[in-house]
Amino acid sequence: MKRKEFLQSILGASAFMAMPNISFAETPEALPELIKSTEKQTFGSLIGHKATPIKKVRVGIIGLGNRGKVLLKMFKWLVENDHAEIVAFSDLLDQNIKVAEEILAQWQKKKAAIYSKNEEDWKNLAQRDDIDLLLICTPWRLHTPMSVFGMNHGKHVACEVPIAYTLEDNWNIVQTAERTKMHCIMIENCCYNQEEMFVLNMAENGVFGDLTHAEGAYLHDLRAHMLSKDYYQDQWRIKHHITRDGNFYTTHGLGPISFYMNIGRGDTYMHLTSMSSRELNLSETAKRENAPYHNFKCGDMNTTLIKTAKGKSIMLQFDVHTGRPYSRINKLVGTKAVHDGYPSRLYVDDGKLLYWGHNWVDDATYKEYEEKYTHPIIKKLRNISKSYKEGHGGMDFVMIYRLIRCLNLGLPLDINVYDSAIWSAVTPISELSVASNSLSIPFPDFTNGAWKEARQLEVMQNTAI
Repeated sequence: MKRKEFLQSILGASAFMAMPNISFAETPEALPELIKSTEKQTFGSLIGHKATPIKKVRVGIIGLGNRGKVLLKMFKWLVENDHAEIVAFSDLLDQNIKVAEEILAQWQKKKAAIYSKNEEDWKNLAQRDDIDLLLICTPWRLHTPMSVFGMNHGKHVACEVPIAYTLEDNWNIVQTAERTKMHCIMIENCCYNQEEMFVLNMAENGVFGDLTHAEGAYLHDLRAHMLSKDYYQDQWRIKHHITRDGNFYTTHGLGPISFYMNIGRGDTYMHLTSMSSRELNLSETAKRENAPYHNFKCGDMNTTLIKTAKGKSIMLQFDVHTGRPYSRINKLVGTKAVHDGYPSRLYVDDGKLLYWGHNWVDDATYKEYEEKYTHPIIKKLRNISKSYKEGHGGMDFVMIYRLIRCLNLGLPLDINVYDSAIWSAVTPISELSVASNSLSIPFPDFTNGAWKEARQLEVMQNTAI
């Protein structure tokens, strides 16, 4: 791939229109100029946005594969309690539609309308006037066009991660949301996991003191999933690994960290640097399994370092090639305490200087912290969420519950469109850095400076709903 084509694949097709004569050489001067050329006018006007309350949220679901079917099940309690209604489905595979209809029939009397005629039929669903919310669970390349189309047709949008993977698309998402005044949330479920919400509540209540550093990751052996001919339709996911190199899946680790650090609410990312290891695991496995794809550009491990405006540092890792137990790391470091995840451990500094012998708190002490700082949302939904373990242990249910109840009551959503763009933009910027010998790349400001105002996280508000 020529360098201009590579840069356009990351920045967006129109990145060079305003700067047609710019050099495509790998120079420190050229890349910041190119990134700036993608910027669009935004105003930060949807921070704290409250849409008109919707007594019963009418939902259309686009994409009923692995993810779509699981999220559909998370609506059962909300439908039974008259907070939501599933109005329509869209998918290209008859089998996916059939299974979704069977799931829905167990707890909703009214059947969903079906849109499955062709690859454009989802647009007919999105244009219905009896739908309030689009839930998008499709391959990554469709996330931005579907989200933009939905907002342009008067729909709130909840989209699977990432919401975009070019900078131009991230700007389009933000601009469209501001113009239409529609909510656009990237549904990052790990922000609603019990452990992450426990750590967040401790951070918000001063247990960690002043935060200095965090580490997050998506370390998940996906070789079986990606090499399967059936798991991802047309093996769409592995194809990204053939042509791209960077961190493609930032938000499982970065979403919770951004909450811990109040990103977009008094702090923001300023620049990042990224590097990838060589690639061995996926290609060797593909050859051993006689898979149709053998050559991959994406390194086995990507490590990205991010610096915030207030001087905090973040290490973010991505590896779906290597056989290993799952981990998101979930490390948070402050002046008074440190947390490490997988398994969850807590160290609290009592102020005494030690040469050695630092230990995690014992089980009894950890339990005391857990009982004191379990997030109120988790406490409220603990009994209900036990019935939804299929949704990643219950966090999918908590996420969908919060989304629908905030829409019911006309409250700001926990994750706003700026969060969605900021977290997703790490992907194309990491790819630029990897391709430029780990050059430090500046971060765009999607909020037009509105991030500077310190504000309480929405997920810490209205916790009793």
